Amino acid sequence: MSDLTFRLMERHQQIDEALRAERRRRWPDPLAILRLTRAKLALRQRLGRLMRRRMALHG
Repeated sequence: MSDLTFRLMERHQQIDEALRAERRRRWPDPLAILRLTRAKLALRQRLGRLMRRRMALHG
């Protein structure tokens, strides 16, 4: 696993934790949830592209 992949996975986990914390609040902020959800999705897509590229290069 490359350093970039590790950092992206770590950031994905941090966003996931923040999302869970926001949802547990008494009055969760829908805009914060949306922002975090979109950030998490963007990271997941970036990780997917990275993995596909890596598989294409290494067969």
